[in-house]
Amino acid sequence: MAKKAKTKVSNQADPGDEHVEKVVQVMETPKPKVKVEPKKPTWELKDRIYYIKGIKPLSYHIKSTNLYWFDKEKGYERAIKYCQNQMTCFVDEMKGDQRLEHIVFESGALFVPKEKSILQKFLSIYHPLKDKIYYEYKPVEIASNQLDVLEMQADAIVAARDLDVDMMEAIMRVEIGSKVSDMSSKELKRDLLIYARNNPALFLDLLEDENIQLRNYGIKATEQGLLILSPDQRTFSWGSNGRSVMNVPFDEHPYSALAAWFRTDEGMEIYANIEKQLQ
Repeated sequence: MAKKAKTKVSNQADPGDEHVEKVVQVMETPKPKVKVEPKKPTWELKDRIYYIKGIKPLSYHIKSTNLYWFDKEKGYERAIKYCQNQMTCFVDEMKGDQRLEHIVFESGALFVPKEKSILQKFLSIYHPLKDKIYYEYKPVEIASNQLDVLEMQADAIVAARDLDVDMMEAIMRVEIGSKVSDMSSKELKRDLLIYARNNPALFLDLLEDENIQLRNYGIKATEQGLLILSPDQRTFSWGSNGRSVMNVPFDEHPYSALAAWFRTDEGMEIYANIEKQLQ
């Protein structure tokens, strides 16, 4: 929107006349907005290595022609192929003679020097078999992923080291079942640290599970005969008198359902009773 500026003009006809002010509106031309185009990522010139996934054959050919790549900007599929004498891999941009070149992996690997950037782009961006039959070796990305795993392992091991015995037993029961009842505290802690190191994501998830310790108490109570789970795994009863404690909802794991029930008003009283008897 144009801005209005006021300019004062003094108009004096005779010395005796009164001073007259005229207001003239001057229209300021708005400055056009300069559209900043986002910078397109540039292709990094460097040597690249590609590897066949899985078993590494002595020699493996991948197609270099009769392939298509969907161009999102243009909205349609474009034919692509790799020719050693062309400066593009798009068929509709090629000029003159087209000399195809074989793409061969030797012993499961293909080294492409930086001078062959067209072949690199063909393999890294456009080829439909990328990450299906072969993949590009990216040391920076691999290092980043490994760093994430190492940091997660460190967090898991530190958390495992500081757990009390009841929580250690609750987590390891998920992994090895009732065997934890026969393990010493040293054996339990050793296996827990190994488990945290080898399965850090799962360990941290279990650590945050509010029901895992309640579930463990339910299993211990059943193992020691305080509770009895019916053969059809649908009912928990008192071991002392056979009186029903709770019915397991259909299609739920009995101990997961028991742990959730322990959090209800009725279940909290039963849980407190069981916890005292287990101590």
